[in-house]
Parts: sequence; structure tokens; C-alpha cells
Amino acid sequence: MATVITMPRLSDTMTEGTVASWLKKVGDTIKEGDILAEIETDKATMEFESFNSGVLLHIGIEAGQSAPVDSLLAIIGKEGEDISSLLSGAAPAPVAEAAPVEATPTTSTPAAIPAGVKVITMPRLSDTMTTGTVATWLKKVGDNVKEGDILAEIETDKATMEFESFNAGTLLYIGIQEGESAPVDSVLAIIGPAGTDITGVAENFGKTEAPVAKTAEPVAAPVAAAASHQPVANTTDRIFASPLAKQIAKDKGINLSQIKGTGENGRITKSDVENFNGAAPVAATTSQQAEQTIAAAKPFVPAGEVVTEKINNSQMRKIIAKRLAESLFTAPHYNLTIEVSMDEAMKSRAMINAVPDTKVSFNDMVIKACAMALKKHPKINSQWNEDAITINHHVNIGVAVAVEDGLVVPVLRFTDAMSLSQIGAGVRDLAGRAKTKKLLPNEMEGSTFTVSNLGMFGIVEFNSIINQPNSAILSVGAIIEKPVVKNGQIVVGNTMMLSLACDHRTIDGATGAQFLQTLKMFIENPVTMLA
Repeated sequence: MATVITMPRLSDTMTEGTVASWLKKVGDTIKEGDILAEIETDKATMEFESFNSGVLLHIGIEAGQSAPVDSLLAIIGKEGEDISSLLSGAAPAPVAEAAPVEATPTTSTPAAIPAGVKVITMPRLSDTMTTGTVATWLKKVGDNVKEGDILAEIETDKATMEFESFNAGTLLYIGIQEGESAPVDSVLAIIGPAGTDITGVAENFGKTEAPVAKTAEPVAAPVAAAASHQPVANTTDRIFASPLAKQIAKDKGINLSQIKGTGENGRITKSDVENFNGAAPVAATTSQQAEQTIAAAKPFVPAGEVVTEKINNSQMRKIIAKRLAESLFTAPHYNLTIEVSMDEAMKSRAMINAVPDTKVSFNDMVIKACAMALKKHPKINSQWNEDAITINHHVNIGVAVAVEDGLVVPVLRFTDAMSLSQIGAGVRDLAGRAKTKKLLPNEMEGSTFTVSNLGMFGIVEFNSIINQPNSAILSVGAIIEKPVVKNGQIVVGNTMMLSLACDHRTIDGATGAQFLQTLKMFIENPVTMLA
């Protein structure tokens, strides 16, 4: 009996998936464990394997199409088996009607898509992305595109990311020029056989009710594309790698800068990561680094003249403005401030850092103290919903990091289970990659509490805006040496100001104050964090 394969839920936040490419076609024999397709989720592009054997009788979601989780993806059964009853049962899903696309040799209306042509839309590269900006096109109209080539760099609300092609052919049309922004699912580009007439395709895309017009059969890569590439050493600061290669490298703990890419322009592919044997890293040239460090000359401003400069808002800046305004005007903020003694923390840090290959900052100690205090005061680790307050019993602390274009908040997952040295290493890794725009979207999602530190700039005390959906954010000031009273005597001490911004919808004043008392106890007595 034929088996219906539905769109799988490949991540905990996935609600719909996009079939990036089919690795099998109707009529192919499928064995258990074969890779059927590559599916784009909200976090990564992943291979989807078959848990059934038989013949692929039907494809319900063509390459390039998106559909909700549990939609009809494919049907596997015996060769020649009648599946009409299964298809009629899936009739409400429009994708089930897309199968006849193979029988459509020509286009009869401007809205239909010619055979072999793929419409590429603005991808949703993060869970909060609604619009994207094309920062740079790496291909131009007329260029040959191979599967896996980087088409463009797209600026999201969180980072600038490379966007790779899952199709092969010729770039026939660019719908969004460099510097322009457009909503998710807008026509980004069109790829197909060279010389194909695509008149009206971009203008009418999405206007037709027939879902078959949105996609066509996957374009076969040109014969020349089958030629093997010699490994190319990565000689710049920037690392070219496919999203799947990045995810595999992260899972295996491999530094991508140590891998020689065999893809286009030295791009690292999935097979490069899987075949990596731990060879010594390739030395990168420093000439480009030296050129980038040369400061740009500032414009001359004549005395007495009014001179202004208009800087276009980046997508990140627009989202920062939108999110912080929403947070400030929807969540009733209040701030609680407490002063903590840092004398014991300074002694403990000096002892910890005396251990070889160990480096812990004061910020790492604050993060560890927050994680432990949150376990004792779970109401701080919450988020507001109209019907209920969600209490998070896991602790994922977001660490605010300043970058050139604004601010990002990478997340340390399960912070309460991490040691001080693990927190230190994690923060350095995330902050370093944040500043070079190499963070993955899922590394900036899922925080339950946020820490922002401006102490390194000499700021003694400040208040932050809550990073929703969190209910609180801790602002950390500088350590100040000043006279303090101890045991009735005035002595020189070191203190630090902490300010907790709370959402009054979820956290009452007394609850926030109790959290700060516990936090103060942990920081002033670091040995208690070892219990």
C-alpha cells in the first residue's frame, strides 16, 4: 500500500518548509535511507531522508514551493499502484494539484512559467524577518549559475547573510537591485535556460491561482558544471561556505577557516566539511587586512558652513528602531538599581585566571550569577502573552554585542549548566562572530533573559530597554574604586552598579528586588556559585 510522506517538522519552531531541491524524481526507485529532498526550514537547509522503500509515485510540493508542516510532500508505493484515492483525499491542499506540471510543454498565459524556469523569492532568513535588503549581487544577468553558487548577500533584521542558489541555469532577471528592500517572498531573481522568454513572469508571479505556475521541473546543470574544481585555499577574512556546511562544521566543532573549499571561488561545501581531516589551517594573506585598516579621510568642513550627511538606514537599524519602540511603548518598564561590592569578585577572578589557558571576565561572572539567580527566581525568566504568562525553566541568556551597524544579541543556551570558563569561551566566540557578521540566525534566537554591559566604556550606571519577549534585562556598569564603609570604618573599595529593567505585566517590584538581592549575594561571594 502506498505511503503518504508529509512535510516534516525539522525544528522546534518550524511551521512551514520550502523544498529547495528534489534529489529524486517521479518513477525513481527509493530505498530506505535515501535522501529524497533538501528542505529549507526557518533555521537551516537540511537533507530529508526516506524511511520507506518503493517507487516515488507523486511529488506534492515542487522545488521552490513552500507549504505548512504536515502538507502532502510525496507518495511512495509500488510501481503502477493507483494513488487516486490518496490524491483526492489531499484535494484541499493546492500543492496536490501541481503534479500535472510535467505535462505542460508550453506556456499559454503570461502568468504561467516556462519549462525549466525557476522564480527565486526573497527568503525568510530569520524567524522575525519580514523584509530583506540586497546588500550585494555576486552574479549579474546572463551569468551561468550552478547549484550552491552564492547569488547575493542579503541584509536581514539580524545580520548580513549569503544567499545560495539551489538551482542551476542562467540568471535571466534580477528583481531587487542592490540597496533596495522588499518583503519576504517578493521576486528576487529568475533562473532558467539561456535565451528563455520570461516576459510577464515577474510581473504576474503570485497573481495566478494555479500553484503549478509558480515552479517548474528542476533545471539540469550544464555539462561544464560537472567539471571538478581544484581545492582553493581561503585567503581572505571572509569564509565562503554553504549553510549546510556551516551547520555541519558547527555540530562537529570544526573551524571553517581551516578547510580548503572545492566549490566555486574556494567555497566550502558539505563534502569538504565531512572529508576534513584536521589539517593545519592555511595562512591568510594580510595585504587586504592592511588595506581595510586604513582610515577613510573625513570630509573637509569649511568654517561657517552648514554641512549635513544623510545615511540610509540599514535593515538592522530599521528593525532595532521598530523593536525597541514596540518594547518601550507596549511593556510598562520600571527600573531597580543596586550597588554591589566587587572586592571578592576581583580576588576570585585573579585566582581563576591564574590557571593556565583560562580567561574569565567580570561580565562572565555576572552572567553566571544571573543564570543561578534565575533558577531561584523563575518569574524573572518569563514572557508575557495575552492569555497566560510563560515561565521558562531553562535559562538562555542573551548577551548584547555592539556591531558596526547596530546591536545584536547572541544567545548562550542553557547557561545555568555552564562553568565560568565555558561561559567565557562562549561569549568570546559569539561576540567575535557577531562583529564579523558570521552568526547564524538560530544563534540569536531563544533568549529568556538579557545582559547588557557598558562598563568597559566607563559608564557607571544606565537603563536598558527590554529585549522582548524577555521580561527583564540587566544593565551592568563599570567597576569604580571609591571610599566605602566597612565595619564602621571608611576604606577604599570597588563597587559596581546593576540596573534591572522589568516588565510590570509579568514582574512585580518585590519579585525584581528579591532577584537583585540574590544576584548581589552571588557576585559578592563568588564561592557560592560553585555550590
